[in-house]
Amino acid sequence: MGVRATGGGCGRAVGAALPPDGGWGWAVAAAFFVVEALSYGTIKAFAVFFNDLLAEFSATPSAVSWVMSICVFTMTFTGPVSTVLSNRFGSRPVVMLGGLLSCAGIVGASFARSITDMYVSIGLVSGLGFCLSFVPTVTALSLYFERRRALVMAVASTGECFAMFAFAPGFHLLKESMGWRNAILIIGAMQLNITVCGALLRPLPEHSQPERRRRRREAGDDGDDGVDGADLSADDGEKSSLEAHYKLENEQTVRSVDSGDSGDSGDSGDSGINFGGAAPPPARGKSDDGRRESRQSPSGSELAKPSGGTGERAKLLDFALLREPQFVCYALFGLFATLGFFAPQMFLVPLCVSLGLAEQQAAYLLSAMAVAEVGGRVTAGALFGRRPLPALHLELCCVCGLALVLLGFPLVSDFWGLAACSALFGLAFGMVASTHIPLLAEDDVVGVARMSSGVGIYFFTQSFAGLTGPPIAGWLVEATQRNYAMAFYTSAGGVALGAAFLALVRPCRWRRRGQARAGPGEEEPGASPVVVIPLSRKASDDDDDDDDDAFWEMDLPESGAV
Repeated sequence: MGVRATGGGCGRAVGAALPPDGGWGWAVAAAFFVVEALSYGTIKAFAVFFNDLLAEFSATPSAVSWVMSICVFTMTFTGPVSTVLSNRFGSRPVVMLGGLLSCAGIVGASFARSITDMYVSIGLVSGLGFCLSFVPTVTALSLYFERRRALVMAVASTGECFAMFAFAPGFHLLKESMGWRNAILIIGAMQLNITVCGALLRPLPEHSQPERRRRRREAGDDGDDGVDGADLSADDGEKSSLEAHYKLENEQTVRSVDSGDSGDSGDSGDSGINFGGAAPPPARGKSDDGRRESRQSPSGSELAKPSGGTGERAKLLDFALLREPQFVCYALFGLFATLGFFAPQMFLVPLCVSLGLAEQQAAYLLSAMAVAEVGGRVTAGALFGRRPLPALHLELCCVCGLALVLLGFPLVSDFWGLAACSALFGLAFGMVASTHIPLLAEDDVVGVARMSSGVGIYFFTQSFAGLTGPPIAGWLVEATQRNYAMAFYTSAGGVALGAAFLALVRPCRWRRRGQARAGPGEEEPGASPVVVIPLSRKASDDDDDDDDDAFWEMDLPESGAV
């Protein structure tokens, strides 16, 4: 048996690389910090220019809100495009292209002569640039970490918060000192930093396989012998470290499977672990028609293998996810929860002005919200790392808290009341925003092997809420004589509905697992298996029942026993 990794790096065959949990991953985390700051931070702090655009173009609040709505829609709607491009060409060039597009769009907005020009420049051009830079970066970071993933991604995502803390008063000062057009021109030039971040996305090695959980579990086992006959088709300098790396975790599996499957049990050359681009051994070969093959294990059960020819690149976009109910429910959660992600930042400044507060005070509220959001993200990273409850249950608690806070904004009318609501919103929003995308890597949702496709489709689903949410809120504000409280009621309702779909994710997953156990001949479309084949007691312990290993699927044995 040859264990073969088919990955190419960041954005390619995303399930094929072993997360190093450090190393160059810290540079990728820094890149994600900056990309998050320059994309979402700019989108949120752009509310500072809301009243200027109203006056400059004699537009309605609904018309002005369409600027960022189109931007958010484009950023999320083109998520599958970003996924396909990063899987095809790699993350680095795609992120660098995104930086150039976001710069061009915002610079062009400084020369806008109508609100329509703003729709095209910021909404379409910059929105596409933000998508091409954000999606590959967050996917790459999720591949570099596993054990520390929740904490690292939560801390790295605070770039959005620090940016908002600095950008809200900073943009206001720029606008006051040199006018809103020159301020937007400078903001556009800042976007060029994204291209530098793209250059930091170094591909992962091609020789690894996602088995860190198995390695941690087996780390205490005695392993006196190496992997006999391991054929590590990597550089000579890497062979010894790779042999030691897999020494504890693969020894029993390699011996027991190969002894039963190999045509020549005495040939140790075919019983090793094959990494890189070399052709897999014949026992693991694929059929020409692209269908799955099966072969008998020593216990008489079959091993189902992924389709595709030798060295075939991973799917550019896995639409089979849309046939999995747990992912559909999670995508609907993202769709409705997005209604509460952008409207508060967009309408907080006009709400404060309508209550008689100074615009500068409103900018300070945005900064207070950003500071609290930092605390929420860091808290979420620590909390989700410890897992006192299942991750999806923790997320559900955070989402429910976010909905309650949104209902509090219309109930206060003074600066300190709004400051308290802003701080609580920042805390709850930070916990949700830093975890809703990394949770796609959970086995109950998608799994790390299909993280890239999951992020692309999830972003696509969110796009419709990003497009319609703020304009609907703006329309309600107009219909009620500019009662900005309606924007917060709309956001709270959307978040509450999203919480209902989030609560259905784990039950849907349990139901699918029950169906898989009930029907040995059936498997979930596009999903990773749940049941391992009992080759032997030791081999069964080695085969992790997590969903990470999407490339090596196993059918139930005839007896149905696990």
